[in-house]
Amino acid sequence: MQQWFTDAKLGIFIHYGIYAVQGVAESWSFYNGKMSREDYMKQLDGFTASKFDAKHWADMIARSGAKYSVLTTKHHDGVALFDTQYSDLSVMKATPAKRDIVKEWSDAIRERGLHVGMYYSLIDWSHPDYPSVFESGVVPADLSQVNRFSSPVDGIQDEETWQKFLTFNNNQLGEVLTNYGPVDLLWFDGDWERSAEQWNLPAFKEYLKSLSPNVIINSRLQGHGDYKTPEQGIPITRPEGAWEFCTTINTSWGYVHDDHKYKSLNQIIRMFCDCISMGGNMLLDIGPMEDGTIDPRQEDILLGLGDWIRAHEEAIYGTQDGIMTRYYLGGSTLSADKKTLYLFVYDAPKENICLKGLCNPIKKITVLHSGKELTHEIHGGVPWFDIPGTTWIHMTPEDMHEQVSVLKLEFDEEVRMYGGAGAVVTHN
Repeated sequence: MQQWFTDAKLGIFIHYGIYAVQGVAESWSFYNGKMSREDYMKQLDGFTASKFDAKHWADMIARSGAKYSVLTTKHHDGVALFDTQYSDLSVMKATPAKRDIVKEWSDAIRERGLHVGMYYSLIDWSHPDYPSVFESGVVPADLSQVNRFSSPVDGIQDEETWQKFLTFNNNQLGEVLTNYGPVDLLWFDGDWERSAEQWNLPAFKEYLKSLSPNVIINSRLQGHGDYKTPEQGIPITRPEGAWEFCTTINTSWGYVHDDHKYKSLNQIIRMFCDCISMGGNMLLDIGPMEDGTIDPRQEDILLGLGDWIRAHEEAIYGTQDGIMTRYYLGGSTLSADKKTLYLFVYDAPKENICLKGLCNPIKKITVLHSGKELTHEIHGGVPWFDIPGTTWIHMTPEDMHEQVSVLKLEFDEEVRMYGGAGAVVTHN
């Protein structure tokens, strides 16, 4: 695991492709029979990227506070956003755009000092060699349920054809990893349709590392990835190791014209705080319109998130997991030396913030965005049994940031929290 990833906290995911022309679900709309593949592919003719401005994208992403971005170089539909020599199904060859989106984007992202992540679908529901085998080589009893885009409908497997597809994947990934400068992260998707053995793991990962030794790979590689990627639902229990929560800004990954169910800026900030409180990153997705412009609602949220992050960046960058919610009913982070605790205050308090189980004396408490110093008092506790009392931090609605407030608690020593069940006081 590269240190930059665990320090990044925020990334911006971008689902861009021909599916934005009609605003349909990316790839799944034809796979699930919502529309024919022929009608889906007619969107190639309407994909112009006429207003695509990679530098504007990169500027917006940098202003959001993100430290990396991940772009869909190819989704399950097989349409490449890069200039591939191994297929005619690319925006360079098959659309009016005639642009290498991946090159323009990766150059602009790198110029802003951000890390480059490439999404690549392992499955390809358009490639003639892909539907040649079944997962783990097991032929289902009921062939009527077989999807023609993923497996042979006649039940006859062709291992030689499958190996040709793997070569095709290797060749395209070779282009992605060598033609666009250093790639920091590979974001795979679609591993579930084949087994680790069928994907030729672990040799496949060794091949990728030979092309880009420092690249990190997400978990969607049949157990051979470097970090976990929970999706759409924030983990309740912290995933082990490095992890990243990916989520949409509304309910769609790509641009869907009639999807108006947007998360509010406040909700996005709270989700972000929840992620970093458990030591993870948030990968927030946007879906550009067909012409390459970003819906103003999406842009406003990214810029608003960036404004909030800049006002509270010391509580974000360079921090680690905070304390458990049994101590504080909200999110939190700890400084690297564990001598500063940051509490995320989501809702305006009536008069106090409650902190339980704190063993250390507090040196100073400030509201991070305003610098205002707050007072506190401690009630209860049995010092001679090392049982701390309850800390009440005096805070009122007037002290709140308009979105989420952050309290900075400073200590002389590393923060220590009590984890016991209390005790009967047998002497005073």
